[in-house]
Amino acid sequence: MRVAIHDLKKMKSAGQKIAALTAYDYPTAKLIDECGIPVILVGDSLGMVVLGLESTIPVTMEVMLHHVAAVARGAKRAIVVGDMPFGTYHLSAEDALRNAIRLVQQGGATAVKLEGGVAVAEQVAKIVSSGIPVMGHIGLTPQYVHQLGGYKVQGKTASAAERLMADAKALEGAGVFSVVLECMPSQLAAEITKALEVPTIGIGAGPHCDGQIQVVSDVLGLSDYIPKHAKQFVKLSDIIRGVVKDYADEVAKGTFGH
Repeated sequence: MRVAIHDLKKMKSAGQKIAALTAYDYPTAKLIDECGIPVILVGDSLGMVVLGLESTIPVTMEVMLHHVAAVARGAKRAIVVGDMPFGTYHLSAEDALRNAIRLVQQGGATAVKLEGGVAVAEQVAKIVSSGIPVMGHIGLTPQYVHQLGGYKVQGKTASAAERLMADAKALEGAGVFSVVLECMPSQLAAEITKALEVPTIGIGAGPHCDGQIQVVSDVLGLSDYIPKHAKQFVKLSDIIRGVVKDYADEVAKGTFGH
């Protein structure tokens, strides 16, 4: 049975932590889903993790639809959240709804995620009122990287913390089923988590959120760069290199295939 969005709120009420991971393709999504992870995010982080881009900004709706559909085919139980890429929800609430519908109808997503707080509350409300669940995202919002001046911790001053709290409450008021808190002080994340009825999912926001989300390639050690907030449980890149070299050696020696 597929996890429902209200199950996450029940988990928060019961004090049960929510584990979430990203996935960008069918086989990875299938493996994650088989492990019982309740939330799989098809993040626009795929621009950097999968496509080798410098940021998430160049990722288009067509690219997201391609990857969301692959993940949705692999995940039979988890909530599949499709990221709304840069420029697909900023122009108007109607434009946001149109693109959210595409992620659900064409991509097979269970829900969508968009970045921002007070500024996007109208868009969130419009999408939610049309029957599409929305996950919020505040703190370090990668689509705003140029405005933020880089990938920096947010909410370190009193005024900045107040703005993030207002953003979180605006998102909850607009109807989100959860909020990602990225790269903010642990104490602020704890305060936001306590203030909201909906679950918070942290990434680089300390241990006090209702759940945690990580980029799957960071957890698996598929890249050489690991963010400070990530934990590398295994270094698959070294294992893969070893396997590829063994295969190449067997082919070169003429022993492969016997």
